[in-house]
Amino acid sequence: MKTYRIGMAGLDTSHVPAFATLLHDSSHQYHVPGARIVAAFPGGSPDFALSADRVGAFTDELRDKHGVEIVASLSELRGKCDAVMLESIDGRVHLPQFREVAQWGVPVFIDKPLTISRDEAQEIAKIAADNQVRFASASAIRFAEAFQEALSCGGDEPVTGGDFYGPMQTVEKCPGYFWYGIHSVEMLFAAMGAGCREVLAVREEMHDLILGRWSDGRIGTVRGNRAGNRAFGGVIHRATSSRSFDVSTGAKPYYASLLERVIPFFRGGSEVVSPAEMVEVIAFLDAANRSAANREWVAL
Repeated sequence: MKTYRIGMAGLDTSHVPAFATLLHDSSHQYHVPGARIVAAFPGGSPDFALSADRVGAFTDELRDKHGVEIVASLSELRGKCDAVMLESIDGRVHLPQFREVAQWGVPVFIDKPLTISRDEAQEIAKIAADNQVRFASASAIRFAEAFQEALSCGGDEPVTGGDFYGPMQTVEKCPGYFWYGIHSVEMLFAAMGAGCREVLAVREEMHDLILGRWSDGRIGTVRGNRAGNRAFGGVIHRATSSRSFDVSTGAKPYYASLLERVIPFFRGGSEVVSPAEMVEVIAFLDAANRSAANREWVAL
């Protein structure tokens, strides 16, 4: 089987060395075969300290430890790769980057968040459709082993609701819930599916509660905290049972579970997440940010 060549842009996140190790180290317990990162553009956002302060070290690690060619611009990746991973932690740069990469005709993975507004998410989906380019975006938490086991244990019985929790730190450049709230919201959508009608968010100094009401009457919640608890988990409800889970109980790294979906997708396999759901996740976060400002229901 041909080794798929990946071009990477945005070397300012811990996802970069984690993905490289899982893809390149065949001795790793959770090695994901079939692809290698062959070239990368560091990128980085000078006005975003969490990006600017880390891009140098991750670039050095990718070049020196993993043998990846480092290029000086995004455009230099063209022709060197069979697929692209846009990894920048700054969601503001994903739309302009994707606008360029979509012209290359290769599949694209956009790390979370897809972008930081509903309108931009819709534009990304339109660009992909216009250029007939397949794209994917997801939090690795969506595919965490313990969560997926809890989802599958109900068999064919529909999910009637869900309550999820996780850390909810915020940063200025990735406003409100887009920075860390996206992880718990991705679990909510993985369980409930698309079709949320409206959102209500209550924000306090250390805690948040986000309530989503689906068009079929189902209700899902996300509870976030900034008080120090870093755990992710939740409860999945069905008509005859409720199943709780703690993401930390799974042995497999979340990133391995994500790559096990992304690499086959690059090769023409099934969608990681449908475009409609990817856009709706961003619309949900956008609505939740607006709701938190006035504690009123906001329609998606």
